[in-house]
Amino acid sequence: MENLYTTGEFSKRANVSVRTIRYYDEVGLLKPSLMKESGYRFYTDKDFAVLQRILALKMLGFSLEEIKEISVNYTDSAYVKESLNLQQKLLKDKIAALKQMEQIIKKTAQALPESEEPDWNHMVSLIHLLSMEETLIDQYKTSKNLEVRIDLHKRYSRNPESWYQWIYGNLPLNRGCKVLEVGCGNGELWYENRDRLPSDITVLLSDISSGMLRNAASRLKGIPGDYQYKQFDMQEIPYSSETFDVVIANHVLFYAKDRKKALAELKRVLKPSGCLCLSTYGRKHLQEIEALAKEYDERIALSEVKLFDIFGLDKGAEELEELFQAVEKHCYSDSLLVKEVKPLADFIYSCHGNQMRFLKDSKEDFEKFLAAKLGKKGLMVTKEAGIFLCYT
Repeated sequence: MENLYTTGEFSKRANVSVRTIRYYDEVGLLKPSLMKESGYRFYTDKDFAVLQRILALKMLGFSLEEIKEISVNYTDSAYVKESLNLQQKLLKDKIAALKQMEQIIKKTAQALPESEEPDWNHMVSLIHLLSMEETLIDQYKTSKNLEVRIDLHKRYSRNPESWYQWIYGNLPLNRGCKVLEVGCGNGELWYENRDRLPSDITVLLSDISSGMLRNAASRLKGIPGDYQYKQFDMQEIPYSSETFDVVIANHVLFYAKDRKKALAELKRVLKPSGCLCLSTYGRKHLQEIEALAKEYDERIALSEVKLFDIFGLDKGAEELEELFQAVEKHCYSDSLLVKEVKPLADFIYSCHGNQMRFLKDSKEDFEKFLAAKLGKKGLMVTKEAGIFLCYT
């Protein structure tokens, strides 16, 4: 018989709080080997080994959700190695970002004694860099947050034609063409249009996140069509020039560290007379949700970097016209009428801003605030989004 430990004994042996052990039990990460009818839980030495694996992965920077996925496949060395390689790449990116921050801080500090007024261009660059680092990390996670945000639009959009159906309807897709989607997320574009795909089309779905690609492959499993999957950064596309007829980058270009390099790569892999579809936001997009969060706590920013300032509907065409023969701008007409608290709250929690710093310990109070604001009429939310169709 293996040694049996109560929750208290087990936590002391592992030097972890009882609360942590109970939480790991609740989320399904570490279940006790024995549970009596009285409710007492008992752990074994084998459970201790599982706990050590959880703690080791946590120290390496993985989220509990990612640890749970790794733990299910921990006997598959290739899977674990892929997960560790992904974390290593993230760490390298973080180190590079920190070095760049150091240089900006150094230059800003050097500029201060030379004038009474600080060099605000340096200061703004520093703030953006600090904020985008969080955005970068968010892109390495699974599609959970993305699906929460998609769900709000599905529930409350007033346009009967969804965003993904509208994008698909604007794409010049013909029989036999080859399509590349970068930053594919969970594959929602192809899932929503699964009955509309012309025959003989090949669709390559790519993302910088292996977790996203797994979600996309799972979502599209069994759906007719030639779907392929490959992990890479859109700034370094591992395909020959003039390979694809259509390239799609849906709400992703503003995340590129080097946007010019990313655009050059997206253009390079397009065939002559090919089409690049880029989607983005305008300044008014979802402004009421941001305003509501700020009304609760003015420190909240749902996106610490305004993505439309990096690449938006207002000025995006100017940048694209320097690279492409023709650029068409198309705007999607829609708005939201949100009437329920939980989907709105989950949407706010899922954003990649600073909101969880201020809402983590006050969710109940925040959701009461949202309920009072929604009332019986709900919240009308502006949507300002669209696409640029760029032809070579």
